[in-house]
Amino acid sequence: MESKDDSGALRCLVTGATGYIGGRLVPELLEAGHRVRCLARTPEKLRDYPWAGEADVVKGDVTDAESLGAAMRDVDVAYYLVHALASGPGFEKTDREAARIFGEQAKAAGVGRIVYLGGLAPDDVPAEELSPHLRSRAEVGRLLLDSGVPTTVLRAAVIIGSGSASFEMLRYLTERLPVMVTPSWVSTRIQPIAVRDVLRYLVGSARMPADVNRTFDIGGPDVMTYRDMMQKYAAVANLRHRLILPVPMLSPGLSSHWVGLVTPVPASIARPLAESLRYEVVCHEHDIADHVPDKPGQPFSFDTALSLALQRVREAKVTTRWSSASIPGIPSDPLPTDPDWAGGSLYTDVRELDVDASPEALWRVVEGIGGDNGWYSFPLAWAVRGWLDRLIGGVGLRRGRRDAQRLRVGDSLDFWRVEEIEPGRLLRLRAEMRLPGLAWLEMYAEEGEGGRSHYRQRAVFHPAGLLGHAYWWSVSPFHAVVFGGMARNIAQAAARGTAGVTK
Repeated sequence: MESKDDSGALRCLVTGATGYIGGRLVPELLEAGHRVRCLARTPEKLRDYPWAGEADVVKGDVTDAESLGAAMRDVDVAYYLVHALASGPGFEKTDREAARIFGEQAKAAGVGRIVYLGGLAPDDVPAEELSPHLRSRAEVGRLLLDSGVPTTVLRAAVIIGSGSASFEMLRYLTERLPVMVTPSWVSTRIQPIAVRDVLRYLVGSARMPADVNRTFDIGGPDVMTYRDMMQKYAAVANLRHRLILPVPMLSPGLSSHWVGLVTPVPASIARPLAESLRYEVVCHEHDIADHVPDKPGQPFSFDTALSLALQRVREAKVTTRWSSASIPGIPSDPLPTDPDWAGGSLYTDVRELDVDASPEALWRVVEGIGGDNGWYSFPLAWAVRGWLDRLIGGVGLRRGRRDAQRLRVGDSLDFWRVEEIEPGRLLRLRAEMRLPGLAWLEMYAEEGEGGRSHYRQRAVFHPAGLLGHAYWWSVSPFHAVVFGGMARNIAQAAARGTAGVTK
């Protein structure tokens, strides 16, 4: 398509930039020479991304016509990379309304093309028989194609890349279970695709001719069952051959809870993935190559995609993860900071210690907390809290960290999310576990006297109703062990220079 920019660069709007695909697409578009604007409900979450200074980040939401229309001004290509999957039982309605608004605003703004990444669904299965996830994604694609704006709908099945939900589900199932009883969907044929190929097709779709308005199936060269994928993973990862025993009575609901127990992917996300695997999802055409030509070796084979993903994991170069996006439905009220805050009860637990280490050494421990490094106090208590959270549908502790040493605003960190970080001084985490209220955990590394440092830790809880008050008072007797032990062990680890050793 023609650019409105004299330089020939396209002006691209990316929605979902805090998500797994969106966070990787932005730097690819920038590298291709395009100008990028990101729409985000919380722009601060993109502040620490390596490309943040090169992209224009604006505040808005795809369900808010006014903010969306302003973001689409002077845009050539608009990428639709959002969905309301985990927002609750009404997600299909939310997706439908968001797609309608997106199409209307794109047309009103004179956008030249919409590009949407959807799910590959079988053409011979009636819409009413599809899983809600696949049905909604297909409906969003139809609404965008009917918007009056030339639209490219890319349909992908399982996306293989470091940090993707599909990859982590495959990885943990295979690594942790040498013998496994599995649902019948392990025998369903699938055509996986490498995330690098998905990004290449997304970038290339921006320049499609104006008369192209259609869906394209995208997939790698290999068609296999999920059982094949697990055995292939075992071979690439140098694991022993896995014994896999399919059991027909394991429903998608039951199997999603099984996946949730074994892998970091919670049942709320595992369920739509499992439901999608009930159907054969194989590409019916490869017409995308007419517009985005494949070079030799493209698209990548399944083995190559796995090897690349595993290499990224081992080198700690995972740029985005499935947990990059915020959990829909989690409240986003700001931390009450006014000393005279009048919004109701606010419980706090404050711990302070002088530390026989420099502020820099103390900060290394603070920034390295969580994931494999643990939480520096009563590991069993943290593990039990994580299990309880998963049992009631929460994310639990298994999300871990994106990077073992570095954090950025918006990173998920076990059942917390980084709300604020001031390098060398402050780490503020916001709770995403299931709670009858809102909770934060702040950790400060401050200058002390005589080359020492001062550690300050504050847990904050804003209860929701009587249940919230009861919750705080029921757990407060354990705070001395959990929060007090955390402060002492963090101070000791800093003094020893052993970040990540004391759990």
